[in-house]
Amino acid sequence: MAGELIDVHAHFVTADYVEAATAGGHVTPDGMPRWPSWSPEEHLQLMDANGIRTAMLSVSSPGTHFGDDAAARALSRQVNDHAAKVVRDHPGRFGHFASLPLPDVEGSLAELAHALDDLGSDGVALMSNAHGRYLGDLAYEPLWAELDRRRAVVFVHPTSPLNHEQVALGRPRPMLEFIFDTTRTVSDLVFTGVLTRYPGIRWIFTHGGGTLPLLADRMELFRTAFNGGSPDDSTVVEQVAALWFDIAGTPFPRQVPALTKAFGTDRILYGSDYCFTPIPAVAGQVASIDAAPEPEGTTWRTLTTANARRLLTHEA
Repeated sequence: MAGELIDVHAHFVTADYVEAATAGGHVTPDGMPRWPSWSPEEHLQLMDANGIRTAMLSVSSPGTHFGDDAAARALSRQVNDHAAKVVRDHPGRFGHFASLPLPDVEGSLAELAHALDDLGSDGVALMSNAHGRYLGDLAYEPLWAELDRRRAVVFVHPTSPLNHEQVALGRPRPMLEFIFDTTRTVSDLVFTGVLTRYPGIRWIFTHGGGTLPLLADRMELFRTAFNGGSPDDSTVVEQVAALWFDIAGTPFPRQVPALTKAFGTDRILYGSDYCFTPIPAVAGQVASIDAAPEPEGTTWRTLTTANARRLLTHEA
């Protein structure tokens, strides 16, 4: 197959992590039937079978904070050190977005320094909300300032909203609630001004940006007509178009065309969502990408890989 992929949305779990999450009340992750298993060897087999050169590892929802700051700091350190060893053991095949223990800002700043300065992590991974506190929360300002100073990559993975028992209707939250929570946290970043105050942060959002391609214009209407915003300010569409989006999930035939029509192709990235997405589903997703109508003058593989290299080498 022509062109190797860079996967910016790939997950790992460890036995200790699953034990800690289960003890924290997450017996099934976000309503999914069971926790997945993961090993570097099985992941590499999947990558080789589907033409994936490098996978950026991160901890998925529900993250590493289960209510106790000290325990969250220790667990974040543990999973980050584990992932860094995997990266060292397999040069060129894996990268790592480090977990931070939000909503603990002090602990997150300490772990950020350890991950980027000591471990050489490629960025950090955050959940779309931390116990109901979305990313526009004023308490997070010191973290955004430091990430902005470093021009860091911030991979934002959706998680369940606080009221999921009422809105998910007993169905797995990744089906719908993850998509809406991505949109909700981006809207919070827009309306609290975080995106304009900290332009150095390189945000990645998942699953084609959730419902942002459909709702960005509606958000702009409310920003200007009801929220006191001026038409001369940076628009919602302009702010969202400056973000990066992976195409994990069901990219074709509808998701990617809507995303690229709304925000262009310069910041589209490949994502598998393995190991939470099973191996056959990843293979089917890659096949759909390879079979889809290609972007003008290139291929989806070439385009997303070039975009990922610009992002991860800080050329963009």
